[in-house]
Amino acid sequence: MCGIVGAVSQRNIVPILIEGLKRLEYRGYDSCGVAVHQSGELKRARSTSRVAELNTAVDEDGIAAGTGIAHTRWATHGAPAVHNAHPHFSHGPGAEANSASAGRIALVHNGIIENHEELRAELKAKGYAFTSQTDTEVIAHLVEHLYSGDLLDAVQAALPRLKGAYAIAVFCRDEPHRVIAAREGSPLVLGVGEGENFVASDAMALAGVTDQIVYLEEGDVVDLQLGRYWISRLHAESGRFEAQQREVKTVHAHSGAAELGPYRHYMQKEIFEQPTAIANTLEAISSISPELFGDGAYRIFKEVDSVLILACGTSYYAGSTAKYWLESIAKIPTSVEIASEYRYRDSVPNPRTLVVTISQSGETADTLAALKHARAQGMEHTLTVCNVSTSAMVRECKLAYITRAGAEIGVASTKAFTTQLVGLFLLTLALAQTRGHLGDEQEAEHLKALRHLPVAVQAVLALEPQVIAWSEEFARKENALFLGRGLHYPIALEGALKLKEISYIHAEAYPAGELKHGPLALVTAEMPVVTVAPNDALLEKLKSNMQEVRARGGQLFVFADADTAIESEAGLHVIRMPEHYGALSPILHVIPLQLLAYHTACARGTDVDKPRNLAKSVTVE
Repeated sequence: MCGIVGAVSQRNIVPILIEGLKRLEYRGYDSCGVAVHQSGELKRARSTSRVAELNTAVDEDGIAAGTGIAHTRWATHGAPAVHNAHPHFSHGPGAEANSASAGRIALVHNGIIENHEELRAELKAKGYAFTSQTDTEVIAHLVEHLYSGDLLDAVQAALPRLKGAYAIAVFCRDEPHRVIAAREGSPLVLGVGEGENFVASDAMALAGVTDQIVYLEEGDVVDLQLGRYWISRLHAESGRFEAQQREVKTVHAHSGAAELGPYRHYMQKEIFEQPTAIANTLEAISSISPELFGDGAYRIFKEVDSVLILACGTSYYAGSTAKYWLESIAKIPTSVEIASEYRYRDSVPNPRTLVVTISQSGETADTLAALKHARAQGMEHTLTVCNVSTSAMVRECKLAYITRAGAEIGVASTKAFTTQLVGLFLLTLALAQTRGHLGDEQEAEHLKALRHLPVAVQAVLALEPQVIAWSEEFARKENALFLGRGLHYPIALEGALKLKEISYIHAEAYPAGELKHGPLALVTAEMPVVTVAPNDALLEKLKSNMQEVRARGGQLFVFADADTAIESEAGLHVIRMPEHYGALSPILHVIPLQLLAYHTACARGTDVDKPRNLAKSVTVE
């Protein structure tokens, strides 16, 4: 979940490293740092503040060079502290460990080394001094221990000893203008320039520097030098590293440093970008066809008899919503699994299952691992709904639907979620058509509703002033319940997740019918109960559940469709949705829940775009 940037050039690359970190800060912001090869020595600056403060420290220390690496961290091993921040140096046995310029090896790392304790004990016995609690420092010392004049040889010797997932970038005091990088389970790209080369966790970090990108594959090691690079990987049979050819792609990456314009935060901006994001995701779709998901989709859709959805976090709730659509419209049995759990339990594989992964970044480690596990079980029909066309998830799946949400900077997902729902609804219709459950008239009705969706979302966004009034009440609370039924239960889950992510209010969601089976014990006048109340077949049941709350003195905050006949009164606060939207109603009902979380967080003064302990792209298990 950390961000890596590295460069080899004749010019001063420190501004490029710092700008790259700013664009990758969504991946982790517990600490950050930069290290360079300057005047024959390694120099670095590290900080537990944000990248902007690191930039000030770099300027004050006069750090400037043509070779360097930089990192922004999301803490796994060791607290967010300067001594745990990357880059890490290795000084050799008995060397002074605390100097800002001492050391021979500098290294940054994204991922988790599972056998770090074993390696730490071995290296301590050899006289290496550890100054951090991180697993990363083990790699730096191991490379230094194996170094005998050629950095590539040392890294290639070290990698087979590492168990776990990693992306690393490393350079050596004794070899100016050279950086070695490698990946196994964590994303890494190579940027090819004119007389200079770069490495980063994401092509976005290199926007404006180079658009010539190589997406490194699992096991790749790249040797970056001035004007040239080599890629190799370990050959299982020979046990030797062999040269590899990788395609150089022209990638017009968008900078993460987009202008906020009139908005206070990126999250607010992204909430209000949803009409455009949805319109872009639906662009050029004039009819429903399996081929929307790639060549060969029709054949695969005809072969499958069930769907397995694998996802994490917000994407899991998108999948949970899609289960209702897939079973009611496409009439296909569907299961939804939390990716981090699926691969570690015994399951019954079915080779006729369509395995669907959902990921905003396409690099989510748990989901990628679950996908590989499903394939290892003999389930080869794979499809992803993803926002990044060049991601590992897209490359690993046979079929894909690329949402066009654009860059999402705020950690709490908004427009990525609603565009995922759009992609999943299109998948539902395509499967229904293939299975003979979607007639021409039904297709026309669904397409009409989809085309109107951006306008409908815009109308919901107009409710913001009413939501702001509610947020002032919520800001004083420490707990909240969210209720939904049927298709809208996953939307209640997503609303609770948003509130807890950015306001730090403890929030839980339940199917409204479950209230009397335990959660009702929590209801008091101090526990706001948010209710999603569309005018669907479960409305009357939901009204009964709401009465259970009122009878216990609870305060209800209801997002109700206009024709539900739910009126505001003492203990019952109602915001009316502009219209009922049938099967697509969850996409509309999640918008005010996003706004409620956002404005509550603003009222509490939290860091909306970068909430504590979280990161945007979860690339570690």
